[in-house]
Amino acid sequence: MKIHSAFLSLCLLVLGVSSACSVEPTKAEESNIANSPAVSEKATNTTSGSMIEIKAGSPADTVRAFYQKLRERRIREAIFLTNLRPAIEGLTDDELKEFAVDFEAVAKNVPTEIEINGEIVSGDIATVTAKLPDENNEKLEVQQIRLRKEGENWIILSADDEAEKRIRKEGKNYFLSLRIDTHHEEAKKMLDRIAKAEMVHSLQNEGRFAEFSMLIAEGLLPSDVTTSESTGYNYALNLASDAKSYTVSATPAVYGKSGKMSFLLELDKDGKPKFRREDKAGKPIGK
Repeated sequence: MKIHSAFLSLCLLVLGVSSACSVEPTKAEESNIANSPAVSEKATNTTSGSMIEIKAGSPADTVRAFYQKLRERRIREAIFLTNLRPAIEGLTDDELKEFAVDFEAVAKNVPTEIEINGEIVSGDIATVTAKLPDENNEKLEVQQIRLRKEGENWIILSADDEAEKRIRKEGKNYFLSLRIDTHHEEAKKMLDRIAKAEMVHSLQNEGRFAEFSMLIAEGLLPSDVTTSESTGYNYALNLASDAKSYTVSATPAVYGKSGKMSFLLELDKDGKPKFRREDKAGKPIGK
């Protein structure tokens, strides 16, 4: 996933939060963030690796500061440089740390130096181009980052207009509801993978299905299926005694935080997988 497109696609829940560092700015830092230019006045006119002159307080300097703060796991300060600020400024330290696992993928892939090679300013709108990791984090590619000027500060437009309205309405609840929605999708994708893995195994084993451990050993399933860490869901497989049928339940690891819907994967009378989803207050469907 591209670093800044994670925000643009409302997938901010892949930033890194280090439990060892403080994510709560001091009152002095909070005041500086709120009332001063969004970037340090000490910023130099040149940045290592960049192709253009970067002036303190410019859109390019805001982008430079944003990724530096991400890399240093200064998450609250980084998000304060974006239009996602209303979604995080009401969160406590403990509430922010609850998203640590969800936030892990992006910050660790931020390059030590961000090469910024373009800046276009038109009134209160600006576009900065920079080399950032591609979707697979395999190589750097030029990406565009849009900014808007608010007062004396430039902010990165990480969310589109519709999402920004939702953020202002939901405030600190935005990340929680977004995480739940994301985990619902991830749980459904995992059940799809399980169904496909079971089908492949059965075709190779005279119609018999298998436990997760076997599917993982055969390379048909990721080991993630045995933990709730990546999807926020726990998966339980019930294999028939003759291994000719099975059901799989998916329940939120923490109801109301990692998810709300319970899912059930089962086979219909023709042996084809079908899915059900219900809000069971964290319990498996059928119980």
